[in-house]
Amino acid sequence: MHWEQLLSLKRAGDTNGRYRKDQDETRLGFEVDFDRIVFSSAFRSLQDKTQVIPLSDTDFVHTRLTHSMEVSVVGRSLGRVVGKQLLEKHPYLKELGYTFNDFGAIVAAAALSHDIGNPPFGHSGEKSIGEYFNSGAGQKYKEELSAKEWQDLIDFEGNANGFKILTQDGQGVKDGLRLSYATLGTFMKYPKESLPKKATKHIVDKKFGFFQSEKEKFKDVAETLGLKVMRSGEDIAYHRHPLAYLVEAADDICYTIIDFEDGINLGLVDEEFALEYMIKLVQDKIDTKKYHSLGLKKDRVSYLRALAISTLIEQAATIFIENEEAILNGTFEKSLLDKCKYEAQINDIIKLSIDKIYNSRSVIEKEVAGYKVIADLLDVFINAINNSYMGKASNYDKLILMMLPQEFKTQQETLYIRIMNVCAYVAGMSDSYAILVHKKISGVIVS
Repeated sequence: MHWEQLLSLKRAGDTNGRYRKDQDETRLGFEVDFDRIVFSSAFRSLQDKTQVIPLSDTDFVHTRLTHSMEVSVVGRSLGRVVGKQLLEKHPYLKELGYTFNDFGAIVAAAALSHDIGNPPFGHSGEKSIGEYFNSGAGQKYKEELSAKEWQDLIDFEGNANGFKILTQDGQGVKDGLRLSYATLGTFMKYPKESLPKKATKHIVDKKFGFFQSEKEKFKDVAETLGLKVMRSGEDIAYHRHPLAYLVEAADDICYTIIDFEDGINLGLVDEEFALEYMIKLVQDKIDTKKYHSLGLKKDRVSYLRALAISTLIEQAATIFIENEEAILNGTFEKSLLDKCKYEAQINDIIKLSIDKIYNSRSVIEKEVAGYKVIADLLDVFINAINNSYMGKASNYDKLILMMLPQEFKTQQETLYIRIMNVCAYVAGMSDSYAILVHKKISGVIVS
């Protein structure tokens, strides 16, 4: 892979080339990407989507929105640090007009949108959509779909749904947000289709990054960027855009450290654990006098969090530069933090978070409720839209369809697309809105 191709400013539908030297320095194309994401309705809905604690009553627990913003900030720093070193290593990129801020802007935009396709109720939302088809009422559609279409549904993936949101056509809208291909490539952590599932131990094969409905759009982006082919023919997969490793690292850093911070502030994790676990990450940087002078627990934890994030940014950037050739060749098979000297400490924090936070009673109870909400929503809307297509809609079906936004009402010819439209509608809901719609279809009068 070649950097000048990977940093493409091209947008879907372009007929003329876009070149870095021609860019308006007051508003670069990569910065336009960031702006378009911020102003999108899909991004706004993240303000009421679960990060870790579903439907929290407190005002300091992170939502998908605040998490995405923090990942973007960390990603920007990572991109700038790495970009500065890459420009020193490849001076021809400077001659083409690129600056280290370009790398930061690309990673920041991709990181900002990294969770834009996630359903309500956290990762259990993805699982609940998959289980509706795999073991619920949606099983009846299996025989009418291809193997890959079915796999898209039973392993419903927020990353693939995110690519759909960023690129999908609408009424009078072509190619979604029309982001630069560099940003779209950096967004795609898993540039492969849903089958074969986990074909290798390479990080690319961990999940999948696009649905069959966006396959051609994905191939256009991958081929324009010159992503290295991993598999071709009937089962396509590409190696990652190198900057996708930085988005992944930024996400890993934030959820590892900040989810832990949320758990401490909620009282799910004792503060003594914060010192015991996080001190191992920051022992070379901590000012013990300053730490002990902080009177409030949240300030002490915040101080440790800031130091830990700074430490891991330095580590991730170093690992990236040291392994740049392997990353460009597609032979770097793990995440950056998997190569980090603090891997054991990170795993200790994640293990404690799983035990004390993710598996806490309050989280589990709300996730269980989320399963029921999502399954019922899918069932009612898919039945209504299919019955309408076949000319068998009941009065109830017709009323249900009147609740659907206009963009999801179009009569699609294929069952797969009709189902995917409903999945996209439900996945786009915020936690509170999903509960509200569920009450309405369940006969609960909402004033």
